[in-house]
This record gives sequence, C-alpha cells and structure tokens, in this order.
Amino acid sequence: MDIRKISVGPDYKSGAMHYLVGQEVLNGTHRIHLIKYDSDLQSYKIYIEDEDVVILWKEFSSAMPVSIEYNINF
Repeated sequence: MDIRKISVGPDYKSGAMHYLVGQEVLNGTHRIHLIKYDSDLQSYKIYIEDEDVVILWKEFSSAMPVSIEYNINF
C-alpha cells in the first residue's frame, strides 16, 4: 500500500512532525516524492524531489512512534 502521510513523534496533535507526499519542504525548493517502509531495516524513509532528481531525505527507525495514513483509492 502507498503511504500518503506519516506523523512522527509521541503526541500526534502537539508534538509530532507531519510529512505528506507532495508537501513542499526545504523552503519550497523540494517536494516529498515518496514515503516508504523498509522492512529489511525496519524504518520509514522519506524521499524528496527537485525537478527530476529524487534523493533520500529522512529516515526514522521503527523505535520512533509513528502514525501512518495510506492512500485509499476507491
């Protein structure tokens, strides 16, 4: 399943950081391209894009509290 949004941190409403596919980051110079779970490393990875270049930007271990929203296509 495609991950649409990940919230990282112990308190969803007031302490978590929220990352959404398509969201502008780094002062609007990049957009979040993909959020992916790596089962081998048991971590969540956030990839960003700048034009046609996609790079790994952040990685969170599964020890960090996360909340995931998936793309639901009906």
